[in-house]
Formats: sequence, C-alpha cells, structure tokens
Amino acid sequence: MKKSNRIQRYSASERINHWIVAFCFVFAALSGLGFFFPSLNWLMNILGTPQLARVLHPFIGVVMFAAFLLMFFRYWKHNLIQRDDIEWAKNIHKVAGNQEVGDTGRYNFGQKCVFWLAISSLLLLLASGVVIWRPYFAGAFPIPAIRLALLVHSVSAVVLILVIMVHIYAALWVKGTITAMVEGWVSTSWAKKHHPRWYREIQRKQQENKP
Repeated sequence: MKKSNRIQRYSASERINHWIVAFCFVFAALSGLGFFFPSLNWLMNILGTPQLARVLHPFIGVVMFAAFLLMFFRYWKHNLIQRDDIEWAKNIHKVAGNQEVGDTGRYNFGQKCVFWLAISSLLLLLASGVVIWRPYFAGAFPIPAIRLALLVHSVSAVVLILVIMVHIYAALWVKGTITAMVEGWVSTSWAKKHHPRWYREIQRKQQENKP
C-alpha cells in the first residue's frame, strides 16, 4: 500500500507500551488462574515453577499497572464520553451488523468502555494486591481486611479478563485493527469508515503543517 494511503495510528513507543501491558496481562492472568483454581495449578508453570510464580506474579502486576498508567495519561482525553457515543450505544445492534454509527472520534464507545473498565479493574487489583502481598505488606493488615482484599482481587481479575477478551475479539473482528497495533498504520479508507471524526482531525493537522 502506498504511503499516501496510510495514516499513522500508533507510534513505535505507543505500540511497545501496549505490548508490554499485553504480555504482562497474559503472565499475570494465567498464573493467577493457577492460584485460584486447584485444577489449573499447572498454569503456574508459565513462570517457571509454582514457587517462582508466587514471587513473580505481584511484580508482573505492578509492571502491568505502571505500563497501563502511561497509556492512561496518553489516551484519557480521547476516551471521554461524548454525545456521539450515546448514539453509538443506542444503535449497538447496527454496530453488531458491521455498520458504522455516528461521527466517531479516535475511539468509539465500546473502546472507551474497555478503557475505563480496564483502568478501574487495575486500580482495584493494585490496591487489593498490596494488602495480600506476602511477605512485604500483608502482615500490616488484619485478617478481615486480607479476606476482603482477596475477594476484591479475585472479582477484579475476572472483570479484567472478560474485558480483555472482548478487546481481543473486537480487534480480530474489525479488519485492520491488528495491523494498527503491530505496524502502527491504518488505511485512509479504514479511518474514514471506522473513525471519521478522527480522520478529519488528522487531515486538518496535515493541511496546517504543510508549508
């Protein structure tokens, strides 16, 4: 495809940031499921051994949170709910039928929901994870607080796993999305169809930057 028919969606640093979060999520989620379900204890071997998994799991979680925090500060303005998002939500049945609805900016309402649910879940996971983190912090909290933190941590983990599954499905469903996060660019036709307002903003900036 000619460069003139491409638009940069994500820079190299943005893509690296995303994949750090993605790989940390895989390791943290699989080892966490191994802790939670006895029948899935074998998943802890993804980090070497069950003993090593117990040591590394919380550290990986902290790295994932820190990496996603960078994404949060980069994208939070693009994920604020606007009037067009309400129209998108009301016509979700059309979206499911592969029709585009509304004048979508950089992210649509579904992507914004994933963004806010992810940061909310990660905040709860971090806070509850600190409370149950042995041998560093758990000793400073009473048993009832640790029990509550375990419940919050488990529920938040399930919510995050479901959110990421939706995120992955949507990325596979909309052709061109994976290319954007792997190579950094999308076609102009993709941008016009899926994010028309964002496309116009990019075009306007390009015109302004022309000598």
